[in-house]
Amino acid sequence: MRLALAGLVGIFLVSNACGNSTETTPSSVTSSSVSSGSSSSSTTTPAPAPAPATPAPSPADPAPPSTPPAPTPAPAPAPAMSALTVMLKDSPFSDAKSLLVTFSEVEVHASGGDWVTVPFAGGASSRTCDLKKLETAQDVLGVGPLPAGHYTQLRLVVSSATIYFDNASAGPACAPSIAAPAGANAPVDIPSGELKLNREFDLASAGGTTMLLDFDGDQSVKLTGSGNGNGRGNSGKYMMTPVIGIVSVH
Repeated sequence: MRLALAGLVGIFLVSNACGNSTETTPSSVTSSSVSSGSSSSSTTTPAPAPAPATPAPSPADPAPPSTPPAPTPAPAPAPAMSALTVMLKDSPFSDAKSLLVTFSEVEVHASGGDWVTVPFAGGASSRTCDLKKLETAQDVLGVGPLPAGHYTQLRLVVSSATIYFDNASAGPACAPSIAAPAGANAPVDIPSGELKLNREFDLASAGGTTMLLDFDGDQSVKLTGSGNGNGRGNSGKYMMTPVIGIVSVH
């Protein structure tokens, strides 16, 4: 009996011991598991990404090589120059004591080029000549430097003319202006005072050239209508169509 009771007590004690051991094990596992989980969570949290590095500034692009300026072309050589003198004379004119004719332009035409102005003597803008004084003399109409070369024409423009019946003019045959003589006079109408003369000539670069013109007063001036042509109350009218020829070029 005692033996049986002692055996039961022993079994009961062993059973309690086993039960306590079984209950504490899960608690230990659970604590370990939680501790392990906390450790795992701590190690897997990602560290903040570093800020991207600012790129170093690139060096400035080198300046392109400068283009050297184009060379300045050499100036064209100045044309060779010559000189032209235009002289004027008159064929006999019998209707008056003085015939004052004013020229406003003298030009020559360069071959293959343009008209070139021949300056009036003294640099005036016009020149007046008394043709009656040029019957036995010559005077300068225009003179000046011109480019050397070949020329084909001469152009004259007569802007006005007046006949004086009683007195001759005073002073030179040609001048920038001539005082009107006293006495009766008559204006001369000029429908077209422009005259072009075809004459080829050359201006050499050395020396000068003289051209002599003949203004034919008798052929240039005509009385139209009735009257005696003396300018004293008659109804006639003088008309001029310039007749000028080139006598020589040398």
